[in-house]
Amino acid sequence: MSETFPKKRIAVFGSTGSIGTQALEVIAANSDLFSIEVLTAQNNDELLIKQALRFQPNVVVIGDERKYAKVKEALASQPIKVFAGEKALEEVAAMDIYDMMLAAIVGFAGLIPTLRAIETGKAIALANKETLVVAGDIVMQKAVENRVPVIPVDSEHSAIFQCLVGETRNRIEKIILTASGGPFLGRKPNYLVNVKRDHALQHPNWQMGAKITIDSATLMNKGLEMIEARWLFNIKPEQVQVLVHPQSIIHSMVQFEDGSIKAQLGLPDMKLPIQYALAFPQRIPNTFPRYDFRKPSQLTFEEPDIKTFRNLALATEALFKGGNLPCVLNAANEIAVYAFLRNRIGFLDMTDLIERTMEHVPMIEKPTLEEYIESDGEARNFAASLIKL
Repeated sequence: MSETFPKKRIAVFGSTGSIGTQALEVIAANSDLFSIEVLTAQNNDELLIKQALRFQPNVVVIGDERKYAKVKEALASQPIKVFAGEKALEEVAAMDIYDMMLAAIVGFAGLIPTLRAIETGKAIALANKETLVVAGDIVMQKAVENRVPVIPVDSEHSAIFQCLVGETRNRIEKIILTASGGPFLGRKPNYLVNVKRDHALQHPNWQMGAKITIDSATLMNKGLEMIEARWLFNIKPEQVQVLVHPQSIIHSMVQFEDGSIKAQLGLPDMKLPIQYALAFPQRIPNTFPRYDFRKPSQLTFEEPDIKTFRNLALATEALFKGGNLPCVLNAANEIAVYAFLRNRIGFLDMTDLIERTMEHVPMIEKPTLEEYIESDGEARNFAASLIKL
């Protein structure tokens, strides 16, 4: 098989998080197809060191500069270059030592390294949805200019991407993003007001990192995905629909102008969209569990409750208004989730915090990259001031 599919050199930006660790499992299972050239982590130096010793990358980067000496010392006997800090992430992203970046850094922090990779012509396997939420117009324009494929890793966007293969000339009528509904599906505000961190971290279907698990519980994750889909697939805001599908078997659907609908199905396992993105355009065999239609099960759908889960309504507002509003929404949400995970604010307070921040930060209709960065900073500072972080 490697004759038709030469070994692809992968840079995993965010290798110690949920997506990063699962990607390394996929790569380890297919070592004849992939090699690891770069590993990066923000804080988890111990896991980064273990990964580096196992996968022998060309370069590792630890974001937290205070941990540089420990990582450097642990890898001193290895032929591995060690760098630290935010600037190093950007510089390594621009190095000509890899073919594809798996962009799995959580949040706004993933934006600049991803842009640097695109500018130097690297293919992107995009797991960081915030990159497109914050500055989707700029990112996708750069990808077009540099003829760089951006292949989504999010299960929903991977599903849409797979449905669109071979459909380039056919017009999309709408995209239907499915949502599990999270652990509080059907609950009302009088219940949610008492929800604590540990309960919100228990997702019924998916094993994910803390930030995205909370976003799923508030439905903000689906809101961010609507904005991501708008840029990724070059569609209008009104062409994106969200449906709650509690079983998480249909990962998303595309309806074409003739009324025909394509869907991508499978068991909820992030390793499948990760493998698809890394190997694209090939599909490679694996031993992941398969969905069995012979076992009795129901696939159900319902409208999301946006009166209770107001984050989805706020994200929809940001999607339609555009400009820097999605960037502000994202920044306020990152602060809100950070505070909730540290028991500083309640579950429903997150929405209030985001709404107040969106009202506070001035609207910019066509922001430059610098203005996006400024809006992000202003939104974070204002949101943090509301909870005295």
